[in-house]
Amino acid sequence: MNAYWQCFSGIVLREWLRFVLQRTRFLSALVRPLLWLLVFAAGFRAALGIAIIEPYDTYIPYEVYIIPGLACMILLFNGMQGSLSMVYDREMGSMRVLLTSPLPRTFLLCSKLLATSLISLLQVYAFLAIAWVYGVQPPAMGLLIALPALLLVALMLSALGLLLSNAIRQLENFAGVMNFVIFPLFFLSSALYPLWKMRESSEWLYWLCALNPFTHAVELVRFALYERFNPLALAVCMGLTLLFALLAVLTFNPQHAALRKTS
Repeated sequence: MNAYWQCFSGIVLREWLRFVLQRTRFLSALVRPLLWLLVFAAGFRAALGIAIIEPYDTYIPYEVYIIPGLACMILLFNGMQGSLSMVYDREMGSMRVLLTSPLPRTFLLCSKLLATSLISLLQVYAFLAIAWVYGVQPPAMGLLIALPALLLVALMLSALGLLLSNAIRQLENFAGVMNFVIFPLFFLSSALYPLWKMRESSEWLYWLCALNPFTHAVELVRFALYERFNPLALAVCMGLTLLFALLAVLTFNPQHAALRKTS
């Protein structure tokens, strides 16, 4: 058990040092959601009224509505950023060195996912603190209740990123693949607009958003922030986390870069 803990703490420390040394990574993770909150939300506030919908008990301004979606945006981009680091580590050979450990590969990869998720949570709560100062203030207890929901979403998106990284053979291909994944997941969800607004616009667009896993991630966090429970969102996120993690472990091949260099 001591060996497992030392290995896990070493992986977490490595991710923490990488995060600390890359200060622009922290700033860039906050710029995107803050731009939506401070700029776009001001423009949409007058054009988009939010009716009384769960988990809210009254009419809410647009800024309040998008906070959970923007928090999940940070987790989404960080999950994909984690997949970039996996591709880089595989290219440099450090993943092959890590996997020489006698510990199971499943434990090593899951430790990597958890370490990435914990770093993401720090950035999410930094964003929520800025939003609190700005005037968007969820219940204080909701911020605590949302912690496990945010962690589950972070694990789901990190596992998805790891699964995608297994299909990316070169760093040069990363940007195209990630843009093909990130933007549809984010914009075809309830992060920026409620689903009933989507339905008013288009029935097929509504169903795309309703079936989008990221929608369930956003709703899980939204309900948790306001001390509510969403069983469907929880079931979907837990199921997809397990599925993505299982597929990521089964398809992971640290030899991709080595095979490409020798061919």
